[in-house]
Amino acid sequence: MSKTSLPAADHAAVLREALLAADFTADGLLDRLGAPAYAALARSETVPALRATRGGTPLDTLVRLFLLQRPVAQEQARAALPLEECVADGWVTREGGAGGEVRASVDVRPYGGPDGEDWFIVSDLGCAVGGAGGIGSREEGVVLGVGGASTTLAGITVRTPVASALDLGTGSGIQALHAAQHATRVTATDLNPRALEFTRLTLALSGAAPADLREGSLFEPVGSDTFDLIVSNPPFVISPRARLTYRDGGMGGDDLCRTLVQQSGDHLNEGGYAQFLANWQHVEGEEWQDRLRSWVPSGCDAWIVQREVQDVTQYAELWLRDSGDHRSDPAEYTERYEAWLDEFEARGTKAVGFGWITLRKSAAAAAGNPSVVVEEWPHAVQQPLGRAVQDHFARQDYLRDQDDAALLAGHFSLAAEVVQEQVGLPGAEDPEHVVLRQHRGMMRATKVDAVAAGFAGVCDGSLPAGRILDAIAQLMSEDPVLLRDRTPQAIRLLVEEGFLEPVAGGTTRKGLG
Repeated sequence: MSKTSLPAADHAAVLREALLAADFTADGLLDRLGAPAYAALARSETVPALRATRGGTPLDTLVRLFLLQRPVAQEQARAALPLEECVADGWVTREGGAGGEVRASVDVRPYGGPDGEDWFIVSDLGCAVGGAGGIGSREEGVVLGVGGASTTLAGITVRTPVASALDLGTGSGIQALHAAQHATRVTATDLNPRALEFTRLTLALSGAAPADLREGSLFEPVGSDTFDLIVSNPPFVISPRARLTYRDGGMGGDDLCRTLVQQSGDHLNEGGYAQFLANWQHVEGEEWQDRLRSWVPSGCDAWIVQREVQDVTQYAELWLRDSGDHRSDPAEYTERYEAWLDEFEARGTKAVGFGWITLRKSAAAAAGNPSVVVEEWPHAVQQPLGRAVQDHFARQDYLRDQDDAALLAGHFSLAAEVVQEQVGLPGAEDPEHVVLRQHRGMMRATKVDAVAAGFAGVCDGSLPAGRILDAIAQLMSEDPVLLRDRTPQAIRLLVEEGFLEPVAGGTTRKGLG
């Protein structure tokens, strides 16, 4: 099939029924292939899956056809799917006449939704993201399938019911598919018209409602429209030239990500969220945190988390491997590598950060009191994090309204799945330090003193913070007034990081926990 010709969705519902009947689902693949072969397939290693699908069942046929992209006999294909309809629509092509073989025209990947839904992501052949070597494609307009970045963004997105959602730079449509489950109206945009067609196929084959598909760059396709949710996994790669549409931003440095973030404020409704993945430059003589704070649009709160940092050589090598340049002519590879380093040197870039950016439009930010948190957290987290993102902003709202006196009058409870660790020499009477550790969400750990540890340990919402501190002061023979003066900052930090949850009227404060 040519690059300009994609399947029609006329018989997508019939094809979907056949795929489900054969158990061509995420769970069905795991059962059929076994964990090692299933994991190898995610790394783009196909040999174990080929060995596991020699039985000729309909599921074996579908795996070989759509995932391994091997030709299958027409009679096997006919037993696994509605062959005539799939040929007519262009999902597969015949080779060699009536007794010949069938080949897939697109990649169709089972994908499990957050509530057990059986979905299918449609992308270009050979472009289901996976493997240490990247997709290895130099074709400018290819449309990728599901990769780690896609699932990360899907996991951090706030999933509350909304009237309108925008998937900006939709690609193969995974974010639009997720949004369709909780948004009344979904708009999906992309600069690449092929991506919009793939999104149409993904939604149709997954049994989801169609989206409003619009072609164009950044917010140009939506004009002055506003949304309750904006998500984007943009082409954030900082490259010396816009060679590959699916990954290269086409603007200098990190300007595309900056522009996307800055313009999003004008397209958010009050209380709405905008959530992105992004790369940003670490520039000589500039704090990266300050760079990102300058991106936050007026009227928005922000939570920006840097998950990874690479020096410029690591970064260049990663994306040269992604496009397969490491397998090209050595002189050409050297030339491309030099171009990356020349670009970084000209911009004073010493490293590149990767992470998550979440904005929320709020009245407090519009009134000149925004909450902007920029932090580095390279440690393990527990996905999905959408609720943790929502709770973060709820905690910021609470803390903005509380002075020290209000904190001391407040009631708190220890968050679920928080444990205390004591570190010290064996046999010592007192620990050297105490650590509170979360076992869900961001999975944070923070060192606390004896007062904060004791305070957190007895917080069950029944007593105000000030009375708890008075009791601790008596036990530790400390001045209760001095203890009340110095402890609110520690309480504030424990609330901000989610170790303590404010309690109102004997129950956990709405929106937290």
